[in-house]
Amino acid sequence: MMTDLRRWAWLGVALLIALLLYCLHNILSPFLVGILLAYLADPLVDRLERLGLSRTWGVVVVFSLFTLIFMALLLVLIPMLAKQLVRLYELTPQILDWLQHVALPWVQGRLGLADGFWKFDKIKAAVGAHMGETTDFVGVLLSQATASSLALLAWLANLVLIPVVGFYLLRDWDLMMAKLRSLLPRQREDQVVELAGECHEVLGAFVRGQLLVMLALGVIYAGGLMLVGLELGLLIGLLAGLAAIVPYMGFIIGIGAALIAGLFQFGGDLYPMLGIVAVFMVGQALEGMVLTPLLVGDRIGLHPVAVIFAILAGGELFGFTGVLLALPVAAVIMVLLRHVHDLYKDSDMYAGEVDPDL
Repeated sequence: MMTDLRRWAWLGVALLIALLLYCLHNILSPFLVGILLAYLADPLVDRLERLGLSRTWGVVVVFSLFTLIFMALLLVLIPMLAKQLVRLYELTPQILDWLQHVALPWVQGRLGLADGFWKFDKIKAAVGAHMGETTDFVGVLLSQATASSLALLAWLANLVLIPVVGFYLLRDWDLMMAKLRSLLPRQREDQVVELAGECHEVLGAFVRGQLLVMLALGVIYAGGLMLVGLELGLLIGLLAGLAAIVPYMGFIIGIGAALIAGLFQFGGDLYPMLGIVAVFMVGQALEGMVLTPLLVGDRIGLHPVAVIFAILAGGELFGFTGVLLALPVAAVIMVLLRHVHDLYKDSDMYAGEVDPDL
């Protein structure tokens, strides 16, 4: 009876935490990003501690490094990316014309489709009308941003809060982990620590390893496409790197978008198109033979379908906060399901043993 009561109590606590997260999800984003930063940077700070620095000075060094990287992105990458976004905006009418008069008629002729199958005039008219309403792109963004001063102030406050939360969490990370372990039930401590270790392996493979793989692939794809001379090379390369969170998705999306942009820019010129293909082939080869074995290793990761479902479900339920929580929660659920599977295989229900008293 006491055991059942205790189980119901734990279930009630879990439901209460879930309800609290749902009610507060609009303000959780800076804290979740701060936790992510602390989790990512903790191994670096631990290494600096082993070299003789105090915990606080190690955190200061790591945060200074992150700040320099962030400032470099703001000063170098963001202006380049903004120019390419503006260029894409300017090229949209020409791309639509090319699709209407060159690409889609070619596909229509090869597949034997009826005239007017694509109904592209309606799509082009809708896009053109929308673009006509938003010729002042920066003005539209500013008007939306300043429509609600309270929302703008809240966004700025969250942006400032992220490094503050991350700094203090990182400084006290080991102390918090030790206190959490001291609160575990003594008879379950080893089991819970083992489960937490397995969750850490999964998270390490995706949060640390896969993010580094995504960053490396983004640099390889963007740099290679820019060397080939593709106008939108930086934008497409970075999008392909982000999509690489799911294995092979970055390659498929990136090479598809780059080939379409290349056909539009280079026409029938063979060598630039071969260069685009070569960039993605080299990136894919490096990912399989170097990046993934070196940065992710043989740690257990999440299945690609699980990654897609977790991100979509998290975004649908909790918005941006849900996207941040999606992969950690999916990793924990996967580890728990693995142990539930093992318990089921060892149970009488699976073995089918019959009670002799019945």
